[in-house]
Amino acid sequence: MTARHPVIAEVARRIAERSAAARADYEARMAAARAAGRGRTNLSCGNLAHAFAASPLGDKLTMRGDAPNIGIVTAYNDMLSAHQPLKDYPDLIKDAARKAGGTAQVAGGVPAMCDGVTQGRPGMELSLFSRDVIAMATAVALTHDAFDAAIMLGVCDKIVPGLMIGALSFGHLPVVFAPAGPMPSGIPNKEKAKVRERFALGLATREELLAAESASYHTAGTCTFYGTANSNQMLMEVMGLHLPGTAFVNPGTPLRDALTRQSAIRAIELARAGDVGLAEIVTVASVVNGIVGLMATGGSTNHALHIPAIARAAGVVVDWTDFDDIARVTPLLARVYPNGGADVNMFHAAGGMGFLVRELLDAGLLDADVKTVAGDGLEHYAREPHLEGDVLAWRDAPPKSLAPDILRPASDPFDAEGGLRLLKGSLGRAVIKVSSVPADRHVIEAPAAVFDDQEDFLAAFKAGALDRDHVAVVRFQGPAANGMPELHKLTPALTALQNKGFRVALVTDGRMSGASGAVPAAIHVSPEAALGGSLGRIVDGDTLRVDAVNGVLDIVGDAVALAARPLAVRPPEKAGWGRELFAPFRAGACAAEAGGGGIFHKGQP
Repeated sequence: MTARHPVIAEVARRIAERSAAARADYEARMAAARAAGRGRTNLSCGNLAHAFAASPLGDKLTMRGDAPNIGIVTAYNDMLSAHQPLKDYPDLIKDAARKAGGTAQVAGGVPAMCDGVTQGRPGMELSLFSRDVIAMATAVALTHDAFDAAIMLGVCDKIVPGLMIGALSFGHLPVVFAPAGPMPSGIPNKEKAKVRERFALGLATREELLAAESASYHTAGTCTFYGTANSNQMLMEVMGLHLPGTAFVNPGTPLRDALTRQSAIRAIELARAGDVGLAEIVTVASVVNGIVGLMATGGSTNHALHIPAIARAAGVVVDWTDFDDIARVTPLLARVYPNGGADVNMFHAAGGMGFLVRELLDAGLLDADVKTVAGDGLEHYAREPHLEGDVLAWRDAPPKSLAPDILRPASDPFDAEGGLRLLKGSLGRAVIKVSSVPADRHVIEAPAAVFDDQEDFLAAFKAGALDRDHVAVVRFQGPAANGMPELHKLTPALTALQNKGFRVALVTDGRMSGASGAVPAAIHVSPEAALGGSLGRIVDGDTLRVDAVNGVLDIVGDAVALAARPLAVRPPEKAGWGRELFAPFRAGACAAEAGGGGIFHKGQP
């Protein structure tokens, strides 16, 4: 077995040391839940009658015995293209469970909003906290305590992390994640991006823009660029929570249906074995593996929020220094839009997750000695699924990449390090994704142009007031201020300014997602302006330095004088569109580096 990379091993060691008390508490809670016995054995006759009252007679008879019962938690709706295929999955799972000698029930549904629909809209201010609602809804579903295992049906941005956080409260149960897969490829993402930029400049009509967007997002399945949704799928695979090779198989295909059925069969098998619950899979080692996978693929910056939140739910404490140290030694092996021209279907065809996992294992970057839903050892995930007639089987991933311009071996990476870096200085701590940023833009020093709302930035852009070198500061966008919306709506304007030759960057306590593009963006700045962070003291004209090479986020000048300035007046909270319902989440929000959510105690590390 390949020796672990010393830096990765050291990061894992210090995370384990930092997490010792929290992890021990989590493991004790899971042990107590397991010791209490199988849920159905503790249900009274009245409890059990309620639990299977609506089930078919055959399932009722099975559930009277000790056969495993799977709880399905689904994020189905038919407005999200990625989740529309989930409509039929419960029936597939129930049928497969019966044939395996068990049963399955839909335990509950969770909300699933689409960030693609809510970008730049009021609903985006509910997006991050929807993760917390999903976590709580997952817990409500599983708290019926009638289940011996669970299957999570979800794909997109906040949904998979929310399902994970909720399921980890029931970590004594085996849990399998079953996604829907990406839609077939539409027009190239770069072509779509060019139309967006032209529209921002007033050179394309709304009809032209809609035609391009519709040709890209055109049918059922996950959006095919490598944003947060597809980064979720990578993460679940590298952490051992999918069946191997499940992430990027298209919906509506025989292979996808076979994988969904096999997820049910595997959940039944794990329930019968009774020794590997979610708590045994989500450990310090698997969390570090997930961060390595994120860096090796240039994944979504949203996971600088989601991975810490998921980890904390399992008693594991990670921070952005861990991310930065891992990124510095993890080679970039994939170029998928926005980090390249390919989409996830092309990545999958080039060798996909099986090739990637094998390369990272052979390089000593992933810990192979972990438990997964497929069995002991991450080597299971260096394989890919296929059908032999009607039978699902696995084979070794291709020995060589079938498209070296998309996917490369660890011996010949696109870059020697991953795409996410930590910035720190007088403005606070932030992350920046540089895997798609030109090297000559990794350091930007320019006067600040300060905005308290993204609409004010866009108005200034349309008026031509930003046709110059500048660092755009968009503040009061953190979790405590307004729920930390994505500011992806700014990307076309910033890209247009950069393409005009101006040296521009973005600094914000908000988010930019996995589709942040080629403009340097220091995001998730913490402490946020609403909680006294330095962004609340910046004024127009201050010279700022965004330095991704040396990891610096500073005012160029007197930092002491900056700290002495009064804070800008926080804009009043906006009402309507459900915002007022989320006031308790904003009031209790933890720092972005701790996950940015509102369900963990604000004072926790």
